[in-house]
Amino acid sequence: MSLLTLEQEWIANINKSLSLQESTSHPFHADPYILRSITVQSFDRFGSQRLGFVKIAASVSNSSGEFLPAISLLRGPSVAMLVMLIPDDVPEGSDERYVVLTVQPRVPAGSLSFVELPAGMVDDSGSFKGAAAKEIEEELGLSIRQGELVCLSELADNATNKDSGPEGEQLPAAVFPSAGGCDEHVTIYSHERRIPRSKLKEWSGRLTGLRSEGEKITLKVVPMKDLWKEGARDAKCLAAVALWEV
Repeated sequence: MSLLTLEQEWIANINKSLSLQESTSHPFHADPYILRSITVQSFDRFGSQRLGFVKIAASVSNSSGEFLPAISLLRGPSVAMLVMLIPDDVPEGSDERYVVLTVQPRVPAGSLSFVELPAGMVDDSGSFKGAAAKEIEEELGLSIRQGELVCLSELADNATNKDSGPEGEQLPAAVFPSAGGCDEHVTIYSHERRIPRSKLKEWSGRLTGLRSEGEKITLKVVPMKDLWKEGARDAKCLAAVALWEV
């Protein structure tokens, strides 16, 4: 995404939430907060073109001089994929299934072998489903049509009680892993596919990823029942487990 797009989307979201203070039922109605200024402090790029993080400092305060924490890293939306593989010799109705994880260096986490769900950022030109399908093909070598993906995040959002809490914010149907400091939100998709059992061993340990973008990925295939502990440090993974089991 471009710097301008990231900033515009963030401003639109915060202004929408601030406007809800006009309601007499809003807890801040008596002394509403106002977005007074935004300063772009820095930004980074991944490679020569791809925008990484944008750091902004916003001033959000009310007439009493009370401020809200407003230092933010803007990164934009991303997608994660829960890809479940069912051996073709498994009878219908069986709960035997396997999930594909990626093991790769994640320097910000201090790890060269971080285990997580396949995931990727959404750029200006792509849809969320398109980005998910692209990541699956790049990392797993599976060609999946967008119509074959199930959006677990939307299923959960549709089941949410819209009458509870502030109404009208219209935040994306996604998981916010670090809402106190970053705008990144992850939409989680799932896909099931029957494959020959021999493929499970073939895919586990496969090296993949776009080397030109610094991706050095090893695939790991694990039983679905063990996903919660195999991906215990990955917020995307634990969210996917919770959404799928509902």
